Amino acid sequence: MSSDSLKLYSAIYVALLIAAGLNFVLFESAFLDFTYSQAVAGTLVIATVKTLLIVAYFQHLKWERRSLTYLMALALALTLLLMAAATYSIS
Repeated sequence: MSSDSLKLYSAIYVALLIAAGLNFVLFESAFLDFTYSQAVAGTLVIATVKTLLIVAYFQHLKWERRSLTYLMALALALTLLLMAAATYSIS
């Protein structure tokens, strides 16, 4: 592993640790007065960023062909569609 890639992976790892800390701060901090909805929305945004970092760098999707990236995006969209359909069919 080259020195540049080690620095990149280390920086991403630190960013993931900071994001995990932010999740804790959103729900547990006494000095910041977030409502439950704001904390959940913030957590979803942070989770999305963390997922994109992990998929792009640790699963090497950033360096793959674009067709594979589009295939992964299609799979995600269809999964979300199935989840939405299941949510409305239950109630």
